[in-house]
Amino acid sequence: MAAKIKKGDKVIVLAGKDKGKTGQVLQVFPTETRATVQGINLVRRHTKQTASTDAGIFTKEAPIHLSNLAIADKDGKPSRVGFQIKDGVKTRVAKSTGDTIDG
Repeated sequence: MAAKIKKGDKVIVLAGKDKGKTGQVLQVFPTETRATVQGINLVRRHTKQTASTDAGIFTKEAPIHLSNLAIADKDGKPSRVGFQIKDGVKTRVAKSTGDTIDG
């Protein structure tokens, strides 16, 4: 199955504590149907000191479920993703505007 959300896409959060915020996808986990978005779903981790890292409390992004994300179209509004095949090439298309999504 083709991925509707890919690394580098600009997305809008539809549900959760960060609803309405936008960010760029940093990493996608297809088997878990989750993605990490820059500046979204921030959590604080307490870490012990090891040989390679220092001790402290660090803030990082936690994965968020793909159903809570939507692609931002050219107007900055959430849009669903569809697929079109033109000249034998499958491309992603924003359903709200019909424009192709640059990934």
